[in-house]
Amino acid sequence: MSTINISDDQSKREEELVRAVIASFEKTPDPRLREVMKKLVEHLHNFVRDVRLQESEWGTMIDFLTAVGQITDERRQEFILLSDVLGISMQTVAVSNEASGSATEATVFGPFFVNDAPHIGIGGDITGGAPGQLCWVEGTVRDTQGSPLGGARIEVWEADDDGLYDVQYTDGRVAGRAHLYADSDGKYSFWCLTPTPYPIPDDGPVGALLEATGRSPMRAAHLHFMVTAPNQRRLITHIFVAGDDLLTSDSVFGVKESLIKNFAIQQSDTPTPDGRDVGTTPWSRTRFDIVLAPMASEVLETLS
Repeated sequence: MSTINISDDQSKREEELVRAVIASFEKTPDPRLREVMKKLVEHLHNFVRDVRLQESEWGTMIDFLTAVGQITDERRQEFILLSDVLGISMQTVAVSNEASGSATEATVFGPFFVNDAPHIGIGGDITGGAPGQLCWVEGTVRDTQGSPLGGARIEVWEADDDGLYDVQYTDGRVAGRAHLYADSDGKYSFWCLTPTPYPIPDDGPVGALLEATGRSPMRAAHLHFMVTAPNQRRLITHIFVAGDDLLTSDSVFGVKESLIKNFAIQQSDTPTPDGRDVGTTPWSRTRFDIVLAPMASEVLETLS
């Protein structure tokens, strides 16, 4: 708590307000909503009391959140960025995805996923003509018992070499994203771009916050995955590039050791796995074997 000396009368006044606000939610019909609101009030009031938040600071906070809302639209989600840079997104991921044996670790969703990405077959190309170095990704999808999950749906998306996702352009392009299905043995493969570092959008209020606190907006190089299969917990994750200088300072705290992979550079005359002619430029390849955790029993019950 704050080191400022607070009188007993002042503390009593503040505590009475906390109790009154918490009590106002006591008749909330939904028990989970009731629990969340009461705890939210408790922690928010404790924060205000702890730092002795001043009215001018409260006004600045309201202006900041207003600006976050004003810049948010169907192409940009500044609230997700704010959640990301405060580590709330990763903490929610940690709480929601309890460790389950050998299951692949989850990480942040990010603000650039788009539904209805194009479908590609095994060995297809997600790049859509985006600039960057070609990369071959392959692996398997299995459950925690080691059984292949044939037909698992794999969504992949990434930024291009200019550090932008397709939705950040204004010309309606679709590039650097697709979905595919694992074969009957759980195997999958596709061509993408070798991931490169890029800054999260820093021209808005979240960028101003990072600048004011001396933090970098840079994200470690990564490739997004979302993998689903019947009776398995949905996996949202990335893979990161071994040797990237930003692995220890990722702006959204998304890096996990188990998700760092070797992207081996191949010379242009090295035969590709599918016989593709890559011209005269080097390419890379990596392997990412995915293990899905079983869906929680209570979730399965609601689906049955």
